[in-house]
Amino acid sequence: MSAGFFRSRWVDAPAGVEELDPAQLAPGFRAGGVHVGLKGGGKTDVGLLVCDAADVSSALVLTRNASAAAPIRVCREIVDQPHVRAVVINSGNANAETGEKGFADALAMSERAADALGLETAQVAVAETGVIGVPMPMSAVLPGIEAAAKDLSAGGGAVFAEAIMTTDRWPKRCTMKVGGVTLSAQAKGGGMIQPNMATMLCFVQTDAVVDDPNTALRCAVDASFNRITVDGQMSTNDTVLLQATGASGEPLPAGLLDAVLLQLAVEIVRDGEGAARAGRVEVSGAADQAEAERVARAIANSPLVKTALYGRDPNWGRIAQAAGAALAGADLDEIGAGSIDAVELGEDIPEANIGLRLSRGDARAHVYFSDLGHEYVTLNAEYTT
Repeated sequence: MSAGFFRSRWVDAPAGVEELDPAQLAPGFRAGGVHVGLKGGGKTDVGLLVCDAADVSSALVLTRNASAAAPIRVCREIVDQPHVRAVVINSGNANAETGEKGFADALAMSERAADALGLETAQVAVAETGVIGVPMPMSAVLPGIEAAAKDLSAGGGAVFAEAIMTTDRWPKRCTMKVGGVTLSAQAKGGGMIQPNMATMLCFVQTDAVVDDPNTALRCAVDASFNRITVDGQMSTNDTVLLQATGASGEPLPAGLLDAVLLQLAVEIVRDGEGAARAGRVEVSGAADQAEAERVARAIANSPLVKTALYGRDPNWGRIAQAAGAALAGADLDEIGAGSIDAVELGEDIPEANIGLRLSRGDARAHVYFSDLGHEYVTLNAEYTT
């Protein structure tokens, strides 16, 4: 594993990349955060991030869960997604399954942030994460937004990253420079992680010129956050926001956004609520892309495979049964021990590779996943009690 932010063997750092202080945001952005009581222990739980450039270009990728939380609905129905100037966030309360009152509360957060920043409500996105089904304590949250707005700084990336954490064991953030372009990012994620994103938030800021932010972000998300799973559960609150000012006058360096989001995605998997190690399963020789995806995700979400990963047990039979179950009714006579390319589960290897050949065609797919151990059960059994 290499030192620094790009420490996964699955991620290639872009050429010429320079790592800066991750607390320092890309030029033209400020952030801050405060504690209002949504999380215990005095931890920061309300955050605010703003772009000072009036002509910022932006893009949002949101959860596809049918039970989308109130902030997701506000972002869909109220926010001008191509022109987001700011985002207000909280951790500790998802504001999901809270009905029209929850929608009104999320909208009120956007309105209060807009007032404090001198912006229009449509320019302020809302993102929330935490326990589902609990009303928002707005008497604490709204004053917290005002307090955060009074203490924003260009070095606020660290406190903002802390404000979005829930079960995360460490903050996931970076600031990178390639040539004249700077990109900063903050993310969180623990459980409820499933391809198509889940219980994860990510915010990316850059001074690069990005002609089509929506396409750039969706392509990067498809190759990163849509390729991970911790427990196969899809969240109600997933949000990824990209903001670009173009102030550098230079285009976004090739591969920079993709590499940053992939490393953040791997960090989320490695921090998957008690996870000890992460795995990458690649299925090749599938009949088509849909089949390759189905088999890869079946292996990655199998409790038997995940517990084997936790115990460093190279039990190829568990991988074979998961593949066979995903293709029930098909003939997989050729699958066997010889078709498992590698199960690297050594004592000191935090990232394991699993390869499976189906000999049914030329399609392939891969998924990143976490192991499943005792701490995951303990944490989720006691999450609200």
